[in-house]
Amino acid sequence: MTSMKRLLTIIATAILAFSTTVKAQDEAYKFDVGGALGIGGYLGEANQSNIYAHPSYSAQAFFRYLINTRWVLKTNVLTTHISGNTADMENVYPEFQPYEFSSQVFDLSARIEYNFFPYGIGEKYKKLHRFTPYLSLGVGANIAVVDGHDYFAGSIPMGVGLKFKLKPRINLGCEFTMVKCIGDHIDGKDLKDLYLIKSSFAKNTDWISTFGVSISFEFGERCTSCFYVD
Repeated sequence: MTSMKRLLTIIATAILAFSTTVKAQDEAYKFDVGGALGIGGYLGEANQSNIYAHPSYSAQAFFRYLINTRWVLKTNVLTTHISGNTADMENVYPEFQPYEFSSQVFDLSARIEYNFFPYGIGEKYKKLHRFTPYLSLGVGANIAVVDGHDYFAGSIPMGVGLKFKLKPRINLGCEFTMVKCIGDHIDGKDLKDLYLIKSSFAKNTDWISTFGVSISFEFGERCTSCFYVD
């Protein structure tokens, strides 16, 4: 009789452990917060071909609202150091004077991400994937600090990346992003309208580029008993 009780206790414990494991695997969360480190580059009047001719660091912090397994809203804060030198270029500017600059850029943006595959762990009926490529697009604004002067501009970030769910609440990722600057001063005021052609959105050549590796943590558990909620 004692052996039977022990056996039932062991079975009950195993069932409870299994149920807890299944629940943990099926948990879904509303929010994701994390950061990324990588390299930054620049395209503009002082560098017109090689994005990473003068590579430097970039750092990002982000907050995501997980709409569902495909769509994500993201707030992103980026800082990167960029630089350029016209002496590296074959093109010669008026008066044959080389120009060199160094700039610290801070960019705040709101983006939307689209996952190619439904992203997550568990919930087999949703056919979730632990790995997915994704695209992102957004709008924002940045400030560039050049030679002690601050220059403001709008921005349009466009990115492509990969996500991998290491654990139910931990994500790893990498992303390549190009940020179109709606302004022509991130490389300093002296490079504006060098050919006396008035700058415009189409003619402005200033871009920021970043490539980073990220880690993030999900929180804010969703209702797991409501199957219509992603």
